[in-house]
Amino acid sequence: MDNKKIVTFGEIMLRLTPPDNLRFNQTKLFRASYGGSEANVAVSLANYGLRSEFVTCVPANRIADACLDDLRSYGVETSHVLRRGQRLGLYYMEEAAAMRSSQVVYDRAGSSFDALQPGQIDWASLFADAAWFHWSGISAAVSASTAEVCAEAIAAARRAGLVVSCDLNYRKNLWQYGKTVQEVLPPLMAQCDFFFGTDDEYEKILGIRLPKFEARDSAYQPDAKGYEAASQQVAERFPLCRGIVFGLRNVLSANHHLISGTLYTGGRLFTSRVYDIDCVVDCVGVGDAFVGGLIYGLAEHAGDMQFALDFGTAACAIKNTVPGDYSQFTVEETAQLARGPVNARIAR
Repeated sequence: MDNKKIVTFGEIMLRLTPPDNLRFNQTKLFRASYGGSEANVAVSLANYGLRSEFVTCVPANRIADACLDDLRSYGVETSHVLRRGQRLGLYYMEEAAAMRSSQVVYDRAGSSFDALQPGQIDWASLFADAAWFHWSGISAAVSASTAEVCAEAIAAARRAGLVVSCDLNYRKNLWQYGKTVQEVLPPLMAQCDFFFGTDDEYEKILGIRLPKFEARDSAYQPDAKGYEAASQQVAERFPLCRGIVFGLRNVLSANHHLISGTLYTGGRLFTSRVYDIDCVVDCVGVGDAFVGGLIYGLAEHAGDMQFALDFGTAACAIKNTVPGDYSQFTVEETAQLARGPVNARIAR
């Protein structure tokens, strides 16, 4: 990367979570933390020792100050964050347990990011010392104006010669401004170099059918031919795209997940091992950890696509073991898991 930075763009919110798996009606206390898909990716990259900068719009108040302080504590650069508007978005989350799924309540309408307009961010300055730009479908779903800002950012990144990546990140409850995800995302995706997404996101947005990932243990073998055929369909539709990633997950219970992934690039499909995670602590942000790990691998190990995928999948797996939106692991910890067997013995 020659010390050039990776820029991520999106909304960061205050997360409020009842402790001890309590329901909303049971709690008098909430644990406070911060998170958002693209901010989560920026934290992962900073933890891996890369320069990462997160750009967003937050109000000029002390809650937003604390949020930016939190990002900077991980080494994420925030010098281009806009300070305007009235409020930081919130989300409340009941944590899952056994057969009970997580429940999320958003309180983000009218946030500073929601009101962001084209022309307010100086993309040329932001990208002057950057090599990579990452955005996601969440940013395009928040409002019509934030979708326009995504288009503006992608165009500026391409003019500056950056690699551009997109996490599809389909959130059905966010698409409320009169446009469908099928109308908005594909034209933006057409200008991107790498796609990240789950099988159901590709099916919803692009209308393609993918094989079912039905792993029940780590010995499961994903349908490589099926994923290769689906990847080829995506590649034919988006000729500028150089890499197509499918994140695969089977949820047996709230605390027992199986994950894997595929990467299609250069006409070849790479597959990763299957991780059997039977004690999930917090699955929020695991897809972002997957993306952060893959971007690290693609940027720093460009000649080894198998390692890039293995590193990203390991990053996704290990994120399940810590609370909060952010991954908390180093390159060495993630690479050790990617390259070797799972080892839960005490390190001393």
